[in-house]
Amino acid sequence: MNKLKVITVVLVCMAMLVGCAAPAATPAPPVVITAPPVVVTAPPVVVTAPPVVVTAPPAEGPAEIAVIVKTGNSSFWQNVQTGAFAAQKELQAQTPKLSVTFLGAQSESNINEEINIVQSAIDRGVKAIVLAPSDVNALVPVVKSAKDAGIPVVVIDSLLAGDKSNYVSFLATDNKAAGEACAKAMIDLLAKEGKTEGKIQVMSYVAGVGSEIGRVGGFNDYIKANSKFTLLQTQYSNADMPTALNQTTNVLAANPDLVGIFGANEPTAIGMGRAIAQAKLGGKIVAIGFDGAKQLQDFVRDGTLQAIAVQSSFNMGYLGVKTAYDVSIGGKTVPATVDTGFLMVTKDNIDSQDAKNVLY
Repeated sequence: MNKLKVITVVLVCMAMLVGCAAPAATPAPPVVITAPPVVVTAPPVVVTAPPVVVTAPPAEGPAEIAVIVKTGNSSFWQNVQTGAFAAQKELQAQTPKLSVTFLGAQSESNINEEINIVQSAIDRGVKAIVLAPSDVNALVPVVKSAKDAGIPVVVIDSLLAGDKSNYVSFLATDNKAAGEACAKAMIDLLAKEGKTEGKIQVMSYVAGVGSEIGRVGGFNDYIKANSKFTLLQTQYSNADMPTALNQTTNVLAANPDLVGIFGANEPTAIGMGRAIAQAKLGGKIVAIGFDGAKQLQDFVRDGTLQAIAVQSSFNMGYLGVKTAYDVSIGGKTVPATVDTGFLMVTKDNIDSQDAKNVLY
């Protein structure tokens, strides 16, 4: 019995111990620590490259060739302008900023005005000058000034006196040869009428101009050397048509026995032709003019004039600008002289292609 009590007591005590034990712990939920995202912002990488400097070749500046003539108030010089501008158009393919300017005095006798025009071109630093000088001596100093300024000058139509090294080239009709051709034509035409003697009148333009010296000198010298005709005192119109008309009217009235008359440039020959027509003497005296304006062509067609010696004024402008360009921009050596030629135009050849090439 005692033994049984002891076992019972032991079992009771064990049960009590189990009952008094702490309940089993409930597993705790896992602890999740969520760290905020680490954002690392790197400073921008700035790479500063050295600046790229592109040095362009310098832009080509304007290049002016100044064409300066005795006067702009005649179709002869306007045809020089046409030739000059034709050369400009052609040369602009090589030099886009090339410009050709065209200026002239109010009249061929206004020499000081032309000198001032040349000086103005020098002052503004043109590349080159193409010049038809209105006086063989008066333009020499200003042309020398152009040379001293490094501006090449191309002379057209009328030769300058003095040092030929002041200009680079001379382009013109051989005026002496043209004057001689006019004299020969007059002698031949008078001979066809059976005339070997009588009075001949020369109607000239501006005394002292290079073209006039050659042209009228050639005419007079040929008449004196090859005929018995008498030359009356030369009349000077200053290249003014109304003056030439009045002078010719007076000559015709004072010399009813006049057999021949020569008008040595365009406005003079036009005035001469008008006086002959007004006096109704067309075909009754031998009359020869110079240059190829429309009015002179009409006088040849209707018999007022028997012939006109025609220069290529277009070529003077065209070749003048081309020559000035070659020497000043192209750096070329140019010929010292260029003969631009002339053609004797009569009723027989006035419609030929050769005549059409020079008439204007």
